This record gives sequence, C-alpha cells and structure tokens, in this order.
Amino acid sequence: MATKEECAAALDQLAEKMGGIGSEERSKNLLERSVSCEIPDLKVTFHGDLKNARLDNVRAYPAPEPVPNAQIRLVIPSDDLIALVDGRLSFIPAWTSGRIKVNASFGDLLKLRKIF
Repeated sequence: MATKEECAAALDQLAEKMGGIGSEERSKNLLERSVSCEIPDLKVTFHGDLKNARLDNVRAYPAPEPVPNAQIRLVIPSDDLIALVDGRLSFIPAWTSGRIKVNASFGDLLKLRKIF
C-alpha cells in the first residue's frame, strides 16, 4: 500500500504530465472541472481543479472530513494510482475492469482517457 505522501506526489506527477502535453493536444482536450480522487485504503480524498489539462489547488481531506462536491470523481486504491501515473496501469482497462471507479459525464470520460 502506498502512503498518502506517495499519492500526493503521484498527483503532482499527473499534473506535470497534463501540463506537458502539447498545446494542440491540450486545446482539443480542454476541461474545466472540479476533481476528487478518493483513496479508500488510505481514508483520504484529494480534491482540486482541472483546468487547461492541469491539476491545480489540490488539497487532501482525511476521512471523515467532508469533501467539496466534484464534477469528476475518481475512486482508486493507492497502489493503482501510483501504477496509473507511472504507466504500469492503463486508464481504460483499469476503469472497465472496476479497479478504478469514475463518476463523470461520458464526454469527460472520453477527454480524460486522452489526458491519461
């Protein structure tokens, strides 16, 4: 099981990946959404803003602290978050197999898969 600090670092890496996509690709995948990422095995939820393919204002909410509502909600075990960010786990197969739970509009899902 990964630690809260490792998950926070993985989210930072994810933000860097999002910021590192080319401007043409970024313009095709613009999303301005609030995002939460619940890590059930650590009893923590990270919440932030996705804007211009970048994750900003990320804050950790330890359970049972209430988390602001998010337009895109992810539930992912800590080890799977690390594997997703470092490329050992693919987003779509992980989502379709139930390893990752996503509550988002279909359009947002299509855009997310391009960012991941």
